[in-house]
Amino acid sequence: MCAIMAQTPDTSGGNSAGQSALAGQPDPATPDLVQPDRGVTAVSLHVVDKAGFAAWLAARTPAVRAAITAQKFTAAAATTAIFADGADGWAAAVGVADASKLTSWCLARAAETLPGGTYRLLAADGSEANPGAALIGWVLGQYRFDRYRKDSAEAKPADGPRILLTRAVKAIAPALAEAAAVALVRDLVNTPAEDMGPADLEHEAERLARRHAGRNHGAHLRVTRGETLAQEYPAIHAVGRAAAREASPRLIEIEWGDPAHPRVAIIGKGVTFDSGGLDIKPSSAMLLMKKDMGGAAHALALARLIMESGLKLRLHLLIPAVENAISGNAFRPGDVLASRAGLSIETGNTDAEGRLILADALARAGEGADGIKPQLIIDFATLTGAARVALGPDLPALFARADETAEAFYRAGEAVDDPVWRLPLHAGYADYLKSDIADLNNSPSGGFAGAIAAALFLDRFVPEGMDWVHIDTFAWRPAAKPGRPKGGDALSLRAAWALIKARFG
Repeated sequence: MCAIMAQTPDTSGGNSAGQSALAGQPDPATPDLVQPDRGVTAVSLHVVDKAGFAAWLAARTPAVRAAITAQKFTAAAATTAIFADGADGWAAAVGVADASKLTSWCLARAAETLPGGTYRLLAADGSEANPGAALIGWVLGQYRFDRYRKDSAEAKPADGPRILLTRAVKAIAPALAEAAAVALVRDLVNTPAEDMGPADLEHEAERLARRHAGRNHGAHLRVTRGETLAQEYPAIHAVGRAAAREASPRLIEIEWGDPAHPRVAIIGKGVTFDSGGLDIKPSSAMLLMKKDMGGAAHALALARLIMESGLKLRLHLLIPAVENAISGNAFRPGDVLASRAGLSIETGNTDAEGRLILADALARAGEGADGIKPQLIIDFATLTGAARVALGPDLPALFARADETAEAFYRAGEAVDDPVWRLPLHAGYADYLKSDIADLNNSPSGGFAGAIAAALFLDRFVPEGMDWVHIDTFAWRPAAKPGRPKGGDALSLRAAWALIKARFG
């Protein structure tokens, strides 16, 4: 799993980018991958783009020019070249798209491929450069998920971590916190369902709450299961009741912060494995269904960022956690389910289970507490294949009631290199949800506008007039990119965090 910062050992197995995100415990064997520059000896890392490459190369010695040319380095983005620097030392050049504006991922490939050591970033003119947004990619470029590998030591760089120095000291802690949150999402999603069931999600929430418990409005964990769940959250119970006892359904909640501050609800779909239920998936579609709790992973990571930063808000985290399994008591196609909101739901398809558990969680979030309603509700869910068909794996689909909130979310994502794309809550498609025998059908039969229909379904369970954002995220990267290995990934997490900081910070 991943290491981001260094302190106490984690005994649950591990990753390697500086903090064990799964256990929430830093790894003592890995130093901080970004450190304050106190003038220690470091390898010079020259940042060069194509526009400035000719001038930069002309300023080098003939021997360096020859070495650069031999490596066919042209300052193309995500490329590096190593050359001699002084009598006994060496340096490296890294190509970026724009040396005047470093992005989150422009140094990630260098962090993946350069030899272990300590680096100092230099601009084309030789002055020390500010890594800026590139700090997070430097850290996440060294992420490895190796919990299940006997040769995990071999999967890690034999020559040790790559450490980046910076004089922008105030940027270090926020960058490490965001990187740790992304690593947490990756770790949770990458972990197989056998080790990441509803009880394991509860354990992760318990660890998070314990870290932020205290007298002054500290975190409080509440878990609803069993008969109480069946009575108070009937849709969650119905979806998860077929699972084995150790994977029984539950609603996990954390309350944190001063009740006098603005209330914000964060919800994450926690289907720890989705067989499709009695409308069973083919094996090819089931293979990645360990990731169907990706929404819960995003919600936990965002809650951690909020609590660690001490934002002045009242956080309400909700994770409906179930396994959509098959047994004699599984809910059936055609069943009419009750919901917390009082709406009856005809089950058009048991594989459209995520929206059912989110319905109860959204209704609970909208109730607020002590007469105080949330000013913002955000839910994350790996909800529909239709969103992936429309937008592909990299762009989470954003649905929002308020145009201002949607625009702010989009702009936040663009600013932090974590893009989202808005799809409409088109009221004209509400007829797709009609049922002949119940208030709603959970799965329209026509197949059109699947992501929109799912969002419209959820909209029915959010109180009128409430500011609500629904994120249909993939939570998975099917092909590696610099700093973003194949596997579980946080897609929209940093955008949501930027939005919340701007709005409530």
